[in-house]
Amino acid sequence: MSKKFWQMLCASVLAMQAGTALAGATVSTPPAANTPEAVVRQALLKLVPKAQIDQVAPSPLPGFYQVIASGHLVYVSSDGKYLINGDVIDTSKGSSLTDDAWAAYRKTQLAKVPVSDRIVFAPPNPKYTVTVFTDVTCPYCRVLHEQIKDFNKEGIAVQYLAWPRSGVTGDDGKPTKTYKEMVSIWCAADRNDAFTQAKKGQDPKPADCKNPVKDQFDLGLRLGVTGTPAVYAEDGTLIGGYLSPQDMLKAVQEHSAKGG
Repeated sequence: MSKKFWQMLCASVLAMQAGTALAGATVSTPPAANTPEAVVRQALLKLVPKAQIDQVAPSPLPGFYQVIASGHLVYVSSDGKYLINGDVIDTSKGSSLTDDAWAAYRKTQLAKVPVSDRIVFAPPNPKYTVTVFTDVTCPYCRVLHEQIKDFNKEGIAVQYLAWPRSGVTGDDGKPTKTYKEMVSIWCAADRNDAFTQAKKGQDPKPADCKNPVKDQFDLGLRLGVTGTPAVYAEDGTLIGGYLSPQDMLKAVQEHSAKGG
C-alpha cells in the first residue's frame, strides 16, 4: 500500500478518534443495505473517505471480500471488522491470490482500451503483445524505445499508453508540460514518428484534439501504476519496468504458457 494511501487511512482514523470529519471528502457511501458487499464498502469508506472503490468481489480467502480501490488491492472481512493489506498466498499452489486478482482485473480493464487509442509498434505477425504505460521524458522509457526494433524482431508488439509522470495538472491547476507534450503526440498526424522523436528529446509540434491521454493516465492510477515504464503481459500481469528484449521475451513466453 502506498505512502499516500496510508496517509489517507491514518488521517481518517485520527479524525474519527477526535470526533471530526475528514475535510474535503467527496466519495459518498451507497444506500445502507444488509449485503456483505455494502458492509465492506461502507467499512472501507469509513477508514478512507476519499477512496475511489472500483471493485468489490468475493475472495478465495474465506470470510473476506477483495476490494480494489484507488490503485490498491486489500481484503475486508464480510462483517467489515477487519482489513488485510498484503499478499495472500495459496499454500497448496504456492501462488499469490493477490497477484492473480490484480492480473485478472488489469486484463479486463486494459481490454477496454481500443487499439486506435494506443501507439503501436508491431512486427507483421506478432506472437506476443505487451501494454506499456510510458512517459516521453523518463530515461528507462527512452532506453526501452531505443530497442523497439529488437522487441519487434522477437515477435513482440509494443502498445503504448500515455502516463505523464508529472500528472495531468500541476499544483497551479494548469496542464503539466509533459501532459501537453503527450497530447501533442497523440494528436500528431504521424503519432509513431512524433512519439519516436520525443523519445530522442525533440519537443513535439504543439497540437490539440480529442485525445485519450487523461483517460489513460487515470486508468494507470486505477491499475496501480506508480512509475514508468510499466509493462503488462497479455494476462494482465505486471512483468516489469524496463526489460531487455531477451528478458521481455522470456517473461511474455512464461505468461503465455500460463494461458495469458
